[in-house]
Amino acid sequence: MSQPVLGILTLYLNDNKALEERPVYEKMIAAGKRLGMQVFVFTPQDVDDGNGRIHALFFKPETGSWSRKWVRFPHVIYDRCRIQRSHRFQQLLAFRKRYSHLIFLNRPLRNKWTVYKTLSKVSSFRGHLPVTRLYQSPEDVTSLLRKFSTVYVKPINGTGGRGILRIDRKTDGSFLLQGRNHSRGIVSPKVVSGQNLHGAIRSWDMHGDRYIAQQGLNIKLPNGRVHDYRMLVQKNGSGAWEVTGCAGRIGPAGSITSNLHGGGQAASMNALLKQWVGGDSAIAQIKSTAETFGVNVARHLESTYSSLCELALDLAIDRSGKIWLLEVNPKPSREVFSKVGERDVYRKAIVRPIEYGLWVYQQRRSSLSHKSSLSAEHKTAGGQTLGTEHRAADAEHRYYSDADPYGILY
Repeated sequence: MSQPVLGILTLYLNDNKALEERPVYEKMIAAGKRLGMQVFVFTPQDVDDGNGRIHALFFKPETGSWSRKWVRFPHVIYDRCRIQRSHRFQQLLAFRKRYSHLIFLNRPLRNKWTVYKTLSKVSSFRGHLPVTRLYQSPEDVTSLLRKFSTVYVKPINGTGGRGILRIDRKTDGSFLLQGRNHSRGIVSPKVVSGQNLHGAIRSWDMHGDRYIAQQGLNIKLPNGRVHDYRMLVQKNGSGAWEVTGCAGRIGPAGSITSNLHGGGQAASMNALLKQWVGGDSAIAQIKSTAETFGVNVARHLESTYSSLCELALDLAIDRSGKIWLLEVNPKPSREVFSKVGERDVYRKAIVRPIEYGLWVYQQRRSSLSHKSSLSAEHKTAGGQTLGTEHRAADAEHRYYSDADPYGILY
């Protein structure tokens, strides 16, 4: 029987073909080898469309070395591509369109605004969502500031805390503006009067992006640093959604965000909650509610859009213990669990996409075998041609059959 193959689809960071998550891919490839699944890494730039081949990257755990080999397309694709402002991202869009018929463990999720609108239609989710508006003019921000003392302005496709502006209404009627630029750098805070607020918002470098305005929450620790929680929800080896783990993140001094890439610090969820809400029974209830909420959000988004295999939920928990969903990330990092010392959780976070990929492969083979059996039953003794549906099933089965040479093409 041919070995199942998973291809990790990513993007190079630059024209030197640097990979952002190389250490993570190394661990995934090693995990795949232990589980009986061949795993390689590739980008749209590595695909030879004319010959249906990929000049893929392979890692050898025994030697710690990388090499390239020509291979056929994998059985399943695990898409790790994040948004870039480059020609490489345009190549990705073309790849997804051209090869949409292939099996992807995860399809692209919608932007923050669309996800918010989707979740806000569900009554059980609505109370966990900060009030959010699509930014069209500074009035969208100032109208929220009349209701809430803090408002965040975020790019609808942003990640890692880039381009975020925070506005706090002060008791004297002025406003404090703080933020991070599109390189994640902390922008020097400034105070403006009410009459100058619209101009200050318009002058914020929005980098040509669309933005949302969102109700801010009280998530500052006693030391003045903001904090939140990163919950990772993944499909397991049986195809079911589970919470893999949840860890805290504390922003650096002067930062309006807690992202680790922006200098944030990882902390255990229990340790943060103890100083934030207190007793063990309250903490247990919060964690239970958060896990149920996380799984339900993942199920709903997948049922609304398309295939997903993992999501990161950025959660805030206020002083009363109420859980708020700040945003959803479909291409999550898992390093927060490593940095906080939760090795078992980090291992699960690495292995689960491989286990789920194996499950998808096995389900697909079982389905194709069933279709092939039905096709055989419909053949007549005289060898009449099959109907269109059964011919397609036979062809698809042959493509994924044991005879298919999914080894390395030298």
